[in-house]
Amino acid sequence: QVQLVESGGGLVQAGGSLRLSCSTSGRVFSNYAMGWFRQAPGKERDFVAAITRYGGTTTYADSVKERFTVSRDNAKNTLFLQMNNLKPEDTAVYYCAQTVKTISERPSEYVNWGQGTQITVSS
Repeated sequence: QVQLVESGGGLVQAGGSLRLSCSTSGRVFSNYAMGWFRQAPGKERDFVAAITRYGGTTTYADSVKERFTVSRDNAKNTLFLQMNNLKPEDTAVYYCAQTVKTISERPSEYVNWGQGTQITVSS
């Protein structure tokens, strides 16, 4: 069965750092480009970052460029999101997801999703 499980969320002060992990199982990890999305209360799901199947290309939302870094370890079937200089506006539930597209910023193009992990950034 396809499973994606996010970990590493929690409470952090503004300016701090967290690293999220997304562990996958059930299908060949490298068959998928991967993405991170987030959803704040009352808001739509927003794109955060994405990475191609072998990690050669990454893309980021303007709001997180220069602060967040997405990476992957295909040998361990794991996706990462390093988040630095966190801001209160980063507070949201963060989701990892898989797409068969080369890379995508569109939630509708992702086919498998994790359950999400809460990130809360205090001011």
